[in-house]
Amino acid sequence: MKTILYLHGFAGSGASGTATSLRNALYEQGVQVLAPDIPVMPAEAIPFLQQQVAELQPDLIVATSMGAMYAEQLRGHLRILVNPSFCMARLLTFGGMGRKPFRNPRQDGEKDFKVDKELIAQFREVEKHSFEGINADERELVYGLFGNHDRRVNCQPQFKKAYGSNHFALFEGDHYLNDAVLKKTVLPLVRQLLQL
Repeated sequence: MKTILYLHGFAGSGASGTATSLRNALYEQGVQVLAPDIPVMPAEAIPFLQQQVAELQPDLIVATSMGAMYAEQLRGHLRILVNPSFCMARLLTFGGMGRKPFRNPRQDGEKDFKVDKELIAQFREVEKHSFEGINADERELVYGLFGNHDRRVNCQPQFKKAYGSNHFALFEGDHYLNDAVLKKTVLPLVRQLLQL
């Protein structure tokens, strides 16, 4: 059985609709989709995700928004980055401090989390390591998909500068995925890369 590791976006969880839709679409083709809850604090998230990848050895990582920012740093693995947000610190700085609700249920039962200076500082530190150590082999492993109506995050220039345009594609949509985009854009690439 092939394995996809799905990494959710900010304020999300492994119980996101995207993870469920991927699971439903690929189960009969012998693909399991694993979607852990990513720790809120970036200093915890990076080692957690490195451990997940080491233990699970996924055939493919599919990640959205913040999750795609983290996935970009998981070198040596085949990855699809959907609307990656390489500028979380800046977004949160201008997005307001305080308690924010999670968009999906979390396994630990937490309902909300705090955006504060420490969270922003940790994102800023993690972002310093984006695009480190990229070589020709690494460029072959990373695909970037970007919504042409994404008004929330636009990190297309950073992606193109680091990875070029060979694995860059625009899709009709905005920042958040829906089933139509998954079916038309993400799943065909997933099936191609997993040779389904």
